[in-house]
Amino acid sequence: MSLYSELHRPQLHFSASKNWINDPNGLVYQDGVWHLFFQYNPDSTIWGPNMTWGHAVSEDLLHWQQLDHALHPDELGSMFSGSAVVDHENTAGFGAGALLAFYTAAGEFAEPKQPYTQCLAYSTDAGQRWTKFSGNPAVECFEQGNRDPKVVWHPDTRQWIMALYLTGNHYCLLRSPDAKTWSRFQDLTLEDVTECPDFFPLADESGTERWVFWGARGIYLLGGFDGNQFSPDTDALICERGPNGYAAQTWSDAPDGRRIQISWMAGGQYPEMPFNQQMSIPVELRLTGSGDKTRLARWPVAELNTLRQRTIRIERETITTGRPLAVDTNAKLLDVSFTVSKHEACALYVMVRGQTMVFDWSANELRFSHSGTHKVMPDRQQVPLPDEASLTVRLLIDTTSVEVFINLGVVSASFCFLPSGYIRPLVLQSYDGEQTIDNFELHELASIWT
Repeated sequence: MSLYSELHRPQLHFSASKNWINDPNGLVYQDGVWHLFFQYNPDSTIWGPNMTWGHAVSEDLLHWQQLDHALHPDELGSMFSGSAVVDHENTAGFGAGALLAFYTAAGEFAEPKQPYTQCLAYSTDAGQRWTKFSGNPAVECFEQGNRDPKVVWHPDTRQWIMALYLTGNHYCLLRSPDAKTWSRFQDLTLEDVTECPDFFPLADESGTERWVFWGARGIYLLGGFDGNQFSPDTDALICERGPNGYAAQTWSDAPDGRRIQISWMAGGQYPEMPFNQQMSIPVELRLTGSGDKTRLARWPVAELNTLRQRTIRIERETITTGRPLAVDTNAKLLDVSFTVSKHEACALYVMVRGQTMVFDWSANELRFSHSGTHKVMPDRQQVPLPDEASLTVRLLIDTTSVEVFINLGVVSASFCFLPSGYIRPLVLQSYDGEQTIDNFELHELASIWT
């Protein structure tokens, strides 16, 4: 079978041509190109100690071309996760517009073993070739295992800010005028989270700038940041749910003020495939509400609409026992949206390619019987639902995954699965009372690989 058309190959989501991938790294936009770097094992379909930065590029966040690997293990260690930025003002001295990549050198896998340190690499040819900074490591070890530097430019104070994971639930912030010399100035705690911080500003609905401090499990803080102190004004909140969304990162330097995020869909199963693991659909982040009611919401990027082919619309359908909504399609790639009014029913059952997704109204939670569970997040099987009479739902269905967005992305969740037997790929069922489905739209989607 030809590459990218294998039985379990995702057709909407990025996966490497072969071998293992995990965390998205070095997300940066420059001159019309979205760069996606990622943790990559060039030798195997399972994780290994020789982690490398893989590299892919896209002009539309959907159709990806995988390039040569960007960063390879060296005497300081394996190439663990990190971030990238455009140095517009030549603060580092490598040239205006140079790409700067910040990564963890995992010294545990060096010979001889060394501490984990944070390093810098740069590219002056739009990411085609990378040179490691001769003064590496740029940040010495604070605590064994400290990792995942995420760097952002703070224009008001004209300095680079680095969010760095330490150990346990602890993180820190560092700053630098030149991206090469760093000083630690604040420590932070994000309960129930380890690894992969992100740190970025967004405006709430009142126009007030808020800063988001994000951790690997989709848990975040909102607060203010003046370049000297991040002041959280919320407790820990959850944005990305489900057992398979992990290590999300946002793109630096995205145009038009957009804040675009992508996750590793961790824990999916792809038996006997030449590749292993996939990324999520890129989503655009926004803040809903204002003040202490402000929350993050995630929504698939508008570029996804360009994949739409045949469309089925149903204005209203009442479903009940023996009268399901079985949609007349045989497509495997679907973008589905609807509003469900639950009335007195206890649950809505959505059959996705033979697997059961349950909107349990009595417990106000979403569950999905699937076969890919990330070992880090077994507690994410149940997704809390808003306690409302009706909900808007959007499902993005790929060959081995479904992503759910409820009430315009205020609740979102990622699930990996392997299909079971089915007659129709999408069926909505109600077994204990009537429910109303309004504004149902199903779009059959084209593959990103064709």
